[in-house]
Amino acid sequence: MPSTTVIEPRWVIPVEPAATALTAHAVVIEGERIAAVLPIADATARYPDAQRVILPEHALIPGLINLHTHAAMTLMRGMADDRALMDWLQNHIWPAEGRMVSDDFVYDGTLLACVEMLQGGITCFNDMYFFPEATARAALHAGIRASLGIIAIEFRSAYANDAQDYLAKGMALRDTLRDEPLLSFCLAPHAPFTVSDSTFAQIATYAGELDIPVHIHLHETAQEVQDSVKEHGARPVTRLEKLGLLGPGLIAVHGVHLNQEEIALLARHGCSVAHCPSSNLKLASGIAPVVGLLQAGVNVGIGTDGAASNNRLDLFAEMRLAALLAKGNSGDPTAMPAHQALECATLGGARALGLQDHLGSIAPGKLADLTAVDLSAPALSPCYDPISHLVYAAGREHVTDVWVGGARRVANGALTTLHETTITARAHQWQKKIRPS
Repeated sequence: MPSTTVIEPRWVIPVEPAATALTAHAVVIEGERIAAVLPIADATARYPDAQRVILPEHALIPGLINLHTHAAMTLMRGMADDRALMDWLQNHIWPAEGRMVSDDFVYDGTLLACVEMLQGGITCFNDMYFFPEATARAALHAGIRASLGIIAIEFRSAYANDAQDYLAKGMALRDTLRDEPLLSFCLAPHAPFTVSDSTFAQIATYAGELDIPVHIHLHETAQEVQDSVKEHGARPVTRLEKLGLLGPGLIAVHGVHLNQEEIALLARHGCSVAHCPSSNLKLASGIAPVVGLLQAGVNVGIGTDGAASNNRLDLFAEMRLAALLAKGNSGDPTAMPAHQALECATLGGARALGLQDHLGSIAPGKLADLTAVDLSAPALSPCYDPISHLVYAAGREHVTDVWVGGARRVANGALTTLHETTITARAHQWQKKIRPS
């Protein structure tokens, strides 16, 4: 018999139905899944021998889903700030990666990212980086859920020689790890400007045969769009449509420079967009047309991007910024209300990854990926609307408890299985290698 835990928070925020905050309700976990959401009195009567977790001033939400990141790049946090995207990439990030990226680098950087994400209420991340097998090992060690990118890029790295080599290694890894319950996979061509038509055509074939998502940077900068027109005679989204890449599995990362016709095209094909507001602002890429995307029916999730371009893996900050930018950019204060921002950071990410039947909301039968947020602090008092507080007032510092698949990974603010001091010490060692003092 699986163990049973009854969590009794002040509020249960299930995400489905939208804008719902249940009081005097409990969430029952049996094994790795949610068994019931019911009044506390009924839970006490039905599960008298269960372990109880009492959270008297907390909101319990689905675990946050980071729809786009490069987890290992935590080791480059703050290394090359205040630069334009292509300068940042070509003159700083790519040279550093060429010198440093290895299996050990990715493992240590990802483990550092897992500490930050778990303590910030993130229970699942969608990753795109070299040496995904090292990302997998780190995620499994941390006990966090990860969607691993089967990356493709045309240039050589320490990981692979060419696009065919990247894909072959990624597909072999998927075959090896496909039964790991914490792991799933995406095809992850880096971007239209680093991937050829022939590679895209192969990825489209794989996506159709395997029914897995395609995770790609798309329309991030105006220059990317201009260069695509010059080189391919088409804007990137149009090029991908011709190559058969648009569909319900496509996760378009950033989507800053989309026009109305392209938004309609993404909606018609059932695509998703991973909105990364902090990274887009920091690199001066622009502001994604999120209101237009949502109005058109495009599924929107929220990502942090990598710590090298953000510099935080903090979905509370991203939710707040996403909601505020939507209002300021549209001139409509009702745009992206708090409950919609929370949905984007949970169920929106799950939908994009094809995991909506298992993640993203608090419902019987779904995996028990849960985050508890303490709303009792003076800076959060009084609380008239817990959903509003979660988006506009609370931060990751108010996360106290996190469960992934029913396993408690954070308890009373402390990690239950990871040793922060050791992981941080490894990060400092990498700093000395990347930039010797």
